[in-house]
Amino acid sequence: METTIGIAIVGTGAIAKSHIIAYQTFSESCSIRALCDIYPEKAKALASEMGLEVDVYADYHEMLKRTDIQVVSICLPPSVHAEVSIASMDAKKHVLVEKPMAPSLAECDAMIEASQRNNVVFSPVAQNRFRTPMMRLKTMLDSKVAGNVLHATINSLWWRGQNYYDLWWRGTWEKECGGCTTSHAVHQLDLMQWMLGMPQEVTAVMANVGHDNSECEDLAIAIFSYPGMLAQMTASIVAHDEGQELVFQTEQARLSAPWNVAASKALENGFPEDDAETAARLDSVYGQLPSLEAERHVGQVKNFLAAIRGEEPLLIDGPQGRNTMELIMAVYKASVTKTTVRLPIGKDDPLYTREGLVSFMPHFHEKKRSVENFATSEITLGKDAVR
Repeated sequence: METTIGIAIVGTGAIAKSHIIAYQTFSESCSIRALCDIYPEKAKALASEMGLEVDVYADYHEMLKRTDIQVVSICLPPSVHAEVSIASMDAKKHVLVEKPMAPSLAECDAMIEASQRNNVVFSPVAQNRFRTPMMRLKTMLDSKVAGNVLHATINSLWWRGQNYYDLWWRGTWEKECGGCTTSHAVHQLDLMQWMLGMPQEVTAVMANVGHDNSECEDLAIAIFSYPGMLAQMTASIVAHDEGQELVFQTEQARLSAPWNVAASKALENGFPEDDAETAARLDSVYGQLPSLEAERHVGQVKNFLAAIRGEEPLLIDGPQGRNTMELIMAVYKASVTKTTVRLPIGKDDPLYTREGLVSFMPHFHEKKRSVENFATSEITLGKDAVR
């Protein structure tokens, strides 16, 4: 019986390279056997660039007929994540799907049901969980080594040019299913709910202040209410310094990614002075926590393949991917209604379905420029929260 896991990648845009590199890292246990894209020449060019000898398909349905493919990695625009994921799982393939999981909670639920119905492993991409600083920070928060969290600040700060939204599917509620909250802050919101759990209530505002070829927001600010704690998030693609940061103010100290620890103790009149002893103790705890063997997409693919083989539990599954989408929908609803949104979002809510999202959300601008593909697929990453 063949033990090598056969891989197919659907969608050969910029993020597909990260998937290819990750699977190639584990070439002793898996083999990339097919690429699929509605632009086959694009898939062929990527195969050549990455040194792959694979079959190329324009129709993923034909590819799914292959019995030597056990895994499908989906690197497509968000609007078709659910469609291709469910078809792949119904073909008994395990699925790794790029962020955001799907454009709506209804589609997330259908994807989760498909994974359960077909008894396959299903994982939405959340590669930032698979980074040593994030794992160490979560361990410290879980252990309450610095006490309970009182206040969290989540900064998803990026910069994108006007022409970023010229790509045909970007900047529309129908196809991208949102702006910077969905396409960028999805990473930080996943980390927030992984580390802190789900909040009870959400308030938010949003705007489009710098991208006139997008219907969607390019700036959003939200507050998440937890029992005994508040968290705040800024999602932006107008931040030139791209200053990613997650800060947790606990009872005893400030813990953050990028890693920084600070602690205070009270003077007789309540004013602060540095608590160097506590800061040093926490810094020592952090430094002694283990490092990951594999990080980012490589780390997630490692865990995904191990889960398929039954060797370890899946770190990010469908329900957790859905949680992040529920937070995004709550931010959108709170922004539009100018009210506090209480979770969970029910099936009768207009933000439960994609049709509801599209009809509910405002158009900040109308999309007037569109290209099929950019001349380059290069992704540049600025400062990030784990340097």
